[in-house]
Amino acid sequence: MSQKNRKIGKSQVEGEKIVFGLNKKQRSRVYTVLFFVVVLVLFITNNSGDDSQPGPFPPNYNQTESDLLKLSDLRGKVVIVDFWATWCAPCREGIPDLIALKNEFKDKDVEIVGISVDALTKSGETAADVAPFMSTFKINYPIVRADENAIYAFGGIQSIPTTFLINKSGKVVAKYETLVSKETYREHINKILNNNYDSTKATLAPNFNLPLIEAK
Repeated sequence: MSQKNRKIGKSQVEGEKIVFGLNKKQRSRVYTVLFFVVVLVLFITNNSGDDSQPGPFPPNYNQTESDLLKLSDLRGKVVIVDFWATWCAPCREGIPDLIALKNEFKDKDVEIVGISVDALTKSGETAADVAPFMSTFKINYPIVRADENAIYAFGGIQSIPTTFLINKSGKVVAKYETLVSKETYREHINKILNNNYDSTKATLAPNFNLPLIEAK
């Protein structure tokens, strides 16, 4: 039995095809190594591009970091966050006051952010109106495009204008669900700047990371 096995082994060796000085087993190992080398090269090639290029990753498809505004980046400033739309008459009425406040407090760590809900209302029919609207009214503070996450994060916006006043620690100290006068804003802003307000009911503002809209 052992003699037969030895004969089979000898026959296999003698009948084995030799290519490039390698037998079948050796060639198999070489092919395996080459396969993994090719896979590695393809992986490196596909992943060695410019990381700054935008990619199709939700929720900010085709957006780069320079196109986005994060509320957390404004920590250390008093921030007015105004949910509005171009079709909203009270919103339009209040915008000149916000522009004036931006000028008045520009050197006092105060920022205003307008969050346009045009793309989420009226079937998005007025979304394209935001950029030219900004130019017409000469809006001097950043405007971003709302998404549903921001709406829900701020407790669900039931009407516009809805405005939040946020202190330097990133906490909401006031919420207005109607048109607010410039005088009311000014009074509250000064109280926050002078640390002369009741902060016991302040709640942490939800962060957002929304695309900026450029004026046209």
